[in-house]
Amino acid sequence: MGALRRVIEPTANKSVLDLGFVRAARVADGAAWIDYELPEQLVGSPVEQELRLRTNAALHMTAGVERVEIRVAARPGRVTNTLPGVQNVIAVGAGKGGVGKSTLSVLLALGLKRRGLRTGLLDADVYGPSLPKLTGTEAAQAEGTADGRILPPESDDGLKVMSMGYLVPANEVVVWRGPMAQKYVKEFLDRGAWGELDHLIVDLPPGTGDIPLTLSQSIPLTGAVVVCTPQDVALLDALKAYRMYRKLNVPVLGFVENMSYYLNPATGAREYIFGNGGVERAARANDVPYLGGLPLHQLIRESGDAGSPKDCFTHAPAHVTEALDQIVTNLLEQVRLRRAEATPLPQLRIR
Repeated sequence: MGALRRVIEPTANKSVLDLGFVRAARVADGAAWIDYELPEQLVGSPVEQELRLRTNAALHMTAGVERVEIRVAARPGRVTNTLPGVQNVIAVGAGKGGVGKSTLSVLLALGLKRRGLRTGLLDADVYGPSLPKLTGTEAAQAEGTADGRILPPESDDGLKVMSMGYLVPANEVVVWRGPMAQKYVKEFLDRGAWGELDHLIVDLPPGTGDIPLTLSQSIPLTGAVVVCTPQDVALLDALKAYRMYRKLNVPVLGFVENMSYYLNPATGAREYIFGNGGVERAARANDVPYLGGLPLHQLIRESGDAGSPKDCFTHAPAHVTEALDQIVTNLLEQVRLRRAEATPLPQLRIR
């Protein structure tokens, strides 16, 4: 891996590891096998040939490597279709459950809404739909329109919310195989009467299994946010989610550290119950933006149980509201940068 980090892709001037090109690497009996996954436009190009030469040279300088085998495949393409009227689709994912992914999805959506942006929420976690509870819309029902579309219910805060929780009673369990779950989420996307939205936040199922992987490939994503708590065991799973998005060529807009610290009300000191700074260090090590840390506070839990997320912005202590505002600000900046990268520069034609 150290040798591969010295293999620089000539056009981007970054290593093949930083660009996520390395799908697999194995060394045994004096031979090194490297599997590259390149963007389709690079396969068979002079850049691929140069990467082969540089990889051979770097690995042959490594002790114990006498033979190098390189295989190249095309990276899965990004989904190019868009949802009518929806400007940005942002997935919120996590490598494991229980890190506050759904809570953060709601708070991000509400933070965007409070800035005057038209915002919707899609609950793609069909096995554990929690957004109706978190948004106070448990009694709502998704209604159909005359043209066969699905009208998302709205929360008191004006968020449009779509969830399997509106279709399945709370005391019933959804027991579906992956393809059926994927089908229903696609129905929510394709037939949802979202109207004009600046941002659609998609709360993905936890993990890197079949459902989040397939949804990431089928939803036209602007980018993804990875949520993690500070402890090392959670960080390991978060990095797996990050690598999944890289393999799918989905831009990672940033990491968010939930339960980052606890502010002791008696002393005013920060107490790092689950560890200190692990997510930020991981973000820097992987050249990913760090969007910020959300403190551990009782009001965040109480507002979720009560279905009143706005309390986190209106009744929470300053260190909580400031952290939320900073995360939303950083997210908007990353979305702006991604859209700027995707927009071709105007060309000056000289006749």
